[in-house]
Amino acid sequence: MNIAVFSDTYPPFINGVSTSVFNLVKMFRDRGHNVLVVTPRSSDGPLEVKDNIIYMPGFENKKLYGYRFPKFYDKRVMEMVKEFKPDIIHYHTDSMLGVFARLASKKLKVPLVYTYHTSYEDYTYYATKGFLDRAAKKVVRVYTKAIAKGCAELITPSYKTKEYLRSTGSDIYVNVIPTGIDFSLFDRKKIDIERTRQFKIEHNIDDDTKIFLILGRVAKEKSMDVSIRGYAKFKETYPEIKTKLIVVGGGPAKTELELLTHELRISDTVDFIGPVPSSDTPFYYHLADIYTSASVTETQGLTFMEAMAASDIVLARLDDNLSGTIIDGQTGYFFTNDESFVEKAYRILNLNEEQKDKIISNALRKVDIYSIDNFYKNVLEVYQRAIKKYW
Repeated sequence: MNIAVFSDTYPPFINGVSTSVFNLVKMFRDRGHNVLVVTPRSSDGPLEVKDNIIYMPGFENKKLYGYRFPKFYDKRVMEMVKEFKPDIIHYHTDSMLGVFARLASKKLKVPLVYTYHTSYEDYTYYATKGFLDRAAKKVVRVYTKAIAKGCAELITPSYKTKEYLRSTGSDIYVNVIPTGIDFSLFDRKKIDIERTRQFKIEHNIDDDTKIFLILGRVAKEKSMDVSIRGYAKFKETYPEIKTKLIVVGGGPAKTELELLTHELRISDTVDFIGPVPSSDTPFYYHLADIYTSASVTETQGLTFMEAMAASDIVLARLDDNLSGTIIDGQTGYFFTNDESFVEKAYRILNLNEEQKDKIISNALRKVDIYSIDNFYKNVLEVYQRAIKKYW
């Protein structure tokens, strides 16, 4: 099968959608399909084609994580897509390349599949700065309903996203397909002992220090400040327990969070690592005793699943989107405020080996539904159904 994938974000950009699209492309290529990717360049420069990836030039929006926005149409790129003879066009973002994908589908008479990854209402403040934000959210809801109608098949990564689409008035059939995870990448047998030793030396981490990990885009909607405040409360409550908080990721909220650690007087035990390539995230998961996140804007929560696949114990803020995967006390733990963060973190750090192994084992079984094989099978069925609609 020839599959053309359009996405405004793709590695080396680091975010959940980029990771999801990369996993999909690799998954289909590994199984013998031909995949053409159309995506923006990560830096200034001309149109470039490499390894069946078309990198389009675009302008950088520094206020929005440095994303680059190419033209919504390029005749040269359209000719390349036409020459590729796609059986299916699958697009993942609604900006410029989302428009391009829809134009290509119409021009080439090829079925269009759309994965709705993100609830854009959660991001309107980047454009409005709080001014007329309610009106902006209404516009987003109308737009979301409209774009959902224009495709042969629609995919969401979670039931939470499906319900959001329903709330906009969209009645299109929705395929709920969680993004697949290559569990082999997170196997603890792959721990780099020497690198771990060097990291601990460089970051003043003793062998008996308990490590809390936050990993993801450092932005307002990720609510990292909530986890940082919970960690500060833990240190205040249990000063005798040696701890370190590692924050991995980049984004516009970094300076604000660094200032917060100084205000809370915990800056000496919080290290901001900055952005790292996705191939490097297993190393940080393997460092952690507790993976924590307070984000409630996730459409799927890939980092939660990755942490569980890496045999971390997850401490997450209560969110209905995670309730089917994280079962409190069985596959991980939920917190609702600083006090419950402290209570659950203390409980995790005092689990004996048998209790810890049981939770990790339960979690691994729970995330098995997110395997690459299941992801491939489910997406392939969607593609085949979309193609049949055009026979």
